[in-house]
Amino acid sequence: MKFLRRMAQMPIGLATPAFALLLVVFGIPISLLFLNSVTAPDFSFRYYETFFSHPANVRVLFQTIEISVVATAICLIVGYPTAYLIVTASKRLRMTLIALVIIPYLTSGLARTYAWIVILGDRGVINNMLLDIGLIDRPLQLIYNRTAVYIGMVHIMLPLMILPLVSAMMGIDRSLMAAARSMGAGPFTAFRRVFLPLSFPGARSGSLLVFVFCLGFYITPAALGGLRDAMLSTFIAAEVKSSFDIPRIAAASFVLLAFAIVVLSMVGLDLSGKHGRTQTRAPKSWISRVPIVRRVKQHVSEVLRPHRAKRWMAQRYAPGTESRWPKVLGTGFVVLVMAFLLFPGIIVVIMSFSAGAFLQFPPSGLSLQWYRSFFGDPSWSGAAWTSVQIGVEVAVLSTVLGTLAAFGLSRMNPRLRGVLTMIIITPITFPVIVVGIATYLGLIQIGLIGTKTGIILAHSIGAVGIVVVIVSATLANFDRTLEQAAKSMRAGPLQTFFRVTLPLIRPGVVGGAMFAFLHSFDEAVITSLVGGLSVRTLPLKMLENIRHQIDPTIAAVASLLMLLPLIWLFILYAVWWRSQLRIHRTFQEVSA
Repeated sequence: MKFLRRMAQMPIGLATPAFALLLVVFGIPISLLFLNSVTAPDFSFRYYETFFSHPANVRVLFQTIEISVVATAICLIVGYPTAYLIVTASKRLRMTLIALVIIPYLTSGLARTYAWIVILGDRGVINNMLLDIGLIDRPLQLIYNRTAVYIGMVHIMLPLMILPLVSAMMGIDRSLMAAARSMGAGPFTAFRRVFLPLSFPGARSGSLLVFVFCLGFYITPAALGGLRDAMLSTFIAAEVKSSFDIPRIAAASFVLLAFAIVVLSMVGLDLSGKHGRTQTRAPKSWISRVPIVRRVKQHVSEVLRPHRAKRWMAQRYAPGTESRWPKVLGTGFVVLVMAFLLFPGIIVVIMSFSAGAFLQFPPSGLSLQWYRSFFGDPSWSGAAWTSVQIGVEVAVLSTVLGTLAAFGLSRMNPRLRGVLTMIIITPITFPVIVVGIATYLGLIQIGLIGTKTGIILAHSIGAVGIVVVIVSATLANFDRTLEQAAKSMRAGPLQTFFRVTLPLIRPGVVGGAMFAFLHSFDEAVITSLVGGLSVRTLPLKMLENIRHQIDPTIAAVASLLMLLPLIWLFILYAVWWRSQLRIHRTFQEVSA
């Protein structure tokens, strides 16, 4: 008992429960999966050789990489200017735009994929509109092709690119741009030489997150793409359903995982939250290091120096006559991006009130028939209630373990903290299909396949990592002297935590619980492997419906799932407002 009490007071002891869960459900199984792929104890690489000896497998692998790279590039090209325009907006407008980016990010990926099926289908919104106005005489093939896959993936991943970029750009000292302008640099030069290099960490983190998640995409390419657009995760899932040859599946999984690890290790993922706070120089290209090129650049610079000085003096004393076109174009661009993120959801919500026998836009009449169908059909309402139960239990378990782990990690050496944080967030950085197969192997050993407990444990390994990241960010701004003051007044560790620390970090804890619930509520890939046929959650019911019959009831389900993030954001704002009010009152009492 004394040993356990001492362990609980040590930083590593607080993180032990989270690491124990990660080790049992994911760590040991992923090791066993690797041993299966090399046929231990014989240690043969014949399954890897078999994988690469089939041209179809190699084609699918390169196709997966190609789709992931293109989707990431599109997200970066669209997300970077969007993030810049958000950061340069006024404070109130900036907060509104960030909220509009967060809402689709928190919305179910299945619901958003279904929205694009409704929009791009042969009898979807776009084709019906073009047919009605007479521009086409038969539906265009807008779905089940590579373009539809890119549209769906970019729509889901774009907020994950914008948010890290906004975080990095908000940490950049804007006076540096003003200083560059005062030294004669034009707007574009100041941006290219000052702002762009300082925003590289955010672009790197966003690109890595989007790329790794795209590697493991399964549902969206399967729903929007054709047979020629299959990704490696789809291939692995098909192998699981058909043969369930563990060594062969393990080899394919580790080929995908190895590529993700190589990219992460080469580029690195910075989660320190210090983007843009340190001045960094843009890396010089190898061309600029060539002596002849360097001399030519110096000569050209000397020739142009008088012209630059003259232009700078003229601009310095000239009245401000900045063109309005950049502002107009920037506003239009942001409006288009926000429409792209929000328009599909709005379309589905409107169509869910259709009074006809089929979904149509605009609806011929308004009715609640599909909502009555959802609440009146036990298969739908039962699946939803199962998802709610599992989500709540996952949120409670992961919030407790994740908060303790984040609290312990915040007290550790920075280098050790970074290593342990990367380990604990492994399940959310690895391709989801690999995590699902490893979790399946771990839970089958303890007899939890096809049970709610097994699904809760499988969801919790990723949810704990999410809670750790969010709570750690909150603890980074926590004033440790408040704890020391409480202890100096003879408060014990538990009393200090519950009376001082927890009230101040409560918004982060509630936010972690919210994201943990949403992570569990929207999970379909891992649930389909671990739950089997005995546990049917709402995402599995939606996925089954999308594949087979397209029941219009799913429009009502998708609409309800789009309402869920708004409820959570309202709760989070209320908790944050109460926390700020409590801090303000405490400050007034101390001042008095």
